[in-house]
Amino acid sequence: MIVYFSNRFYYTGLSIAGLLVISWVLGISADFALTLLFTFSALTLLDAIVLFTNSKAVQCKRILSNRFSNGDDNTVQLKLNNNYPFKIRLKILEELPEQLQMRNHKFSATLMAGTVSNFKYVLRPVARGEYAFGHTVLLIQSPIGLIVKRKKSAVSTVVKVFPSFAQMQRYQLMAATTQQQEAGTKQMRKIGSSLEFEQIKEYVQGDDIRQLNWKATARRGSLMVNNYVDEKSQQVYCIIDKGRLMKMPFNNLTLLDYAINAALVLCKVSLQKQDKFGLLTFSHQPGEVLPASRQPIQLSHVLQTLYKLQTQYLESDFEKLYLQVRTIIKQRSLLVLFTNFESMSGLKRQLPYLKQMAKYHLLLVVFFENSELKEISEANADDLESVYVKTIAGRFVFEKKMIVKELSQHGILSLLTPPHQLTISAVNKYLELKQKQAI
Repeated sequence: MIVYFSNRFYYTGLSIAGLLVISWVLGISADFALTLLFTFSALTLLDAIVLFTNSKAVQCKRILSNRFSNGDDNTVQLKLNNNYPFKIRLKILEELPEQLQMRNHKFSATLMAGTVSNFKYVLRPVARGEYAFGHTVLLIQSPIGLIVKRKKSAVSTVVKVFPSFAQMQRYQLMAATTQQQEAGTKQMRKIGSSLEFEQIKEYVQGDDIRQLNWKATARRGSLMVNNYVDEKSQQVYCIIDKGRLMKMPFNNLTLLDYAINAALVLCKVSLQKQDKFGLLTFSHQPGEVLPASRQPIQLSHVLQTLYKLQTQYLESDFEKLYLQVRTIIKQRSLLVLFTNFESMSGLKRQLPYLKQMAKYHLLLVVFFENSELKEISEANADDLESVYVKTIAGRFVFEKKMIVKELSQHGILSLLTPPHQLTISAVNKYLELKQKQAI
């Protein structure tokens, strides 16, 4: 523990010193100033005694989860206990992890005698990895307010930041329904029906009359319909590009992080749909491989694998990806490829390998819409420079749409989405394909 003098101490001391100087200059009695000086000294000594006689008078405990969700708000709580017999004032300084770059995180509080108070704040990490919290530093003042007691509390803690499991829990109910609707997201209609028979049940209003079972109807004397459920045990593989194009940032998260968060939610939803989920990563070299499985432990394996992924700075090799897919994935599967194409020429270089993969699997290419360029292309142009900028931005936006059209012409499914809508769009597309029995 360390002692400091407060601003009140310095202001009071300077005032008394000023009175002593004035008394000496004017040649008048300094008894009043000396009385103030002795009183000030006694109060300072008393303040130090009441603050330092009990080393455990103020206790602080930091309460937080042992893991944080990347890109989401995570709550940290401080529990403060005042065992002094008087009210105290506090300044609380938190030593936060260096990745957050928050070097002046502090707040003030007042605690009554013998009370316990809780203080909460929210942190939003934007990178996966280990985050080391330091101490919680308390600056304590008594009602006298001349001395400041500095105390370190709340021991250092290391928290791992995983891919967005909070987002995974938020969309947990999506497997029970066919669509998920959010603000600004268009709800898709159900298409087709499943082929896996479940049971024969009595017709109720709203059932599909095309599923009427006439033999059962004749036996029972009332309308009976066949009930079907989704086909199960199909394979879904998420393929994540770790190349340099996935390093592009959006709202402080890289495109790779958005892809990782979406893949984790897809894993949860596909397992709830009783499909087998697998994972592949690649860049200039083949990366991590997690064979498809429907075991409950698969979600934990996926989380641990995604936690370690880092962006590479070389161009991704789609030829090696194709060879890896042909070697590892023997059964026809849904391949959800998270990548990014910024130009038609970039697509043309990789199109032969995408076409080859689409021959053996249902390939869904997911890439990103540049929201900032789209805003620029839709903004009003007030001068010649703005016209040029708007024209160039519009060209890039149009080229993205041409990429979608080019993929469609070769029978490859595509999904062009803004990064912040990636998860909901990818899961909706998966549910749509399940409903169409396209896998």
